[in-house]
Amino acid sequence: MNSAEFTPAPLDVVCRIVAGDLPSEVVWRDADLVAFLDHRPVFKGHVLVCPARHVTNLPELPDDLVAPLFTLVRRVGVAMTEAFGAQGSFTGINTTISQSIPHLHVHVIPRSRGDGLRGFFWPRVRYAEAEAAEYAGRLRAALR
Repeated sequence: MNSAEFTPAPLDVVCRIVAGDLPSEVVWRDADLVAFLDHRPVFKGHVLVCPARHVTNLPELPDDLVAPLFTLVRRVGVAMTEAFGAQGSFTGINTTISQSIPHLHVHVIPRSRGDGLRGFFWPRVRYAEAEAAEYAGRLRAALR
């Protein structure tokens, strides 16, 4: 194959956020992991927790990242109760089917009784101007 036939795939959204090329409301960042607000949340405060290095999906997650990833997922879910007054959280991963971006990401969504979430047909909401920054700040404070 010559170079004219090869077009590299663009970096996925998570890799672009990790590289600093795409703005996002990051609530946690260390050498291995990044967590940021979903730009189209099921409920406000909806977070995606991801490996910082490119990992396409859960079966490809290296063993050395399993415990750190799910420890952070647990911490984010707990922090949502403090940050947002949530009664709990929903945690989910799509692997290939319904995976909207080709980078492993764990959804952590704040939940409360009567919030209207039913099954897996989820409406999405949008943040008002500067509202995402306020939600991210509350969650960052709860994660400290």
